[in-house]
Amino acid sequence: MQMRISDAVFVYLLQDEDQIRWHSRTHTHNPNEYELHYFIGGTGSFKNAGVKRSLSPGSLFICAPGDVHTVMPASSTDPITYYAILFKADRQDEEFNSLLENIISSGKNYQVGTNYRFFFEELKDKFLSHNKARVNSGVHQLISFLYMLEVGAGDFHYSDASNSHIERSLKIMQDKVFNKLTLEQLAGRLKLNKSYFIRLFSRKMNITPMKYFTRLKIEAASSMLLSTSLPIYEISEKLCFYSEFHFSKSFKQHKGLPPRDYRAFYSLNPIERDVIQIQGCNRQNRNTVYIN
Repeated sequence: MQMRISDAVFVYLLQDEDQIRWHSRTHTHNPNEYELHYFIGGTGSFKNAGVKRSLSPGSLFICAPGDVHTVMPASSTDPITYYAILFKADRQDEEFNSLLENIISSGKNYQVGTNYRFFFEELKDKFLSHNKARVNSGVHQLISFLYMLEVGAGDFHYSDASNSHIERSLKIMQDKVFNKLTLEQLAGRLKLNKSYFIRLFSRKMNITPMKYFTRLKIEAASSMLLSTSLPIYEISEKLCFYSEFHFSKSFKQHKGLPPRDYRAFYSLNPIERDVIQIQGCNRQNRNTVYIN
């Protein structure tokens, strides 16, 4: 294997102060570790190895080992959304390391467009999988992307029409997170039969379309809980949940805590959080955070 993926994250609506402090920290990575950032929304800039560049939807940057870099949001009213992939190259693989060196040394501010939501969402899903074959598939998928990036190919991954449908559906859902959106409306926008769309999306994403849409809403809610003082019922209304009860139940299913406890816990400083987590482990449930 030419390399391995160490981490894959989706940062949705970067506006919470704790999130901003973490993701905007000036940092670097270990030898042979590279980090790819793909921005799909929001305004700001990206500073890497002393060079500061403005962000726009579709911007892509790759940081080399030792490069000091930081994400710099411009405004809380237009929060940044992006994917970040951390990967480590095999130092014995001369060809692959040469490829990475060529990409980095070109100094390009890559503009690959916003048609890669599905690509990186799929990549993240494969990284988080417990299936070794899926994990390895994600690694080869990223390797292929990097080779195509060097030669400057276009939308190579989206020649498959089904991938294009998924990409468009992700964009619609991400754009409509503060609105109501039914499965019928979504399938209609895509001009697809509803049943076919469900099968297509589920096969590609390992989750149904509306469950994915709910997950996006929960990600937005978690950010609002920590970055605003809005009451829970108002956050529920802004995200168009049926009721505060429905919102709280959905939130707990995804985050493991009801919204009120989530806000209380993540508003604590890191030391206080660690103490609570240790207390939780001592109560014989390593997967639960207890709020006292």
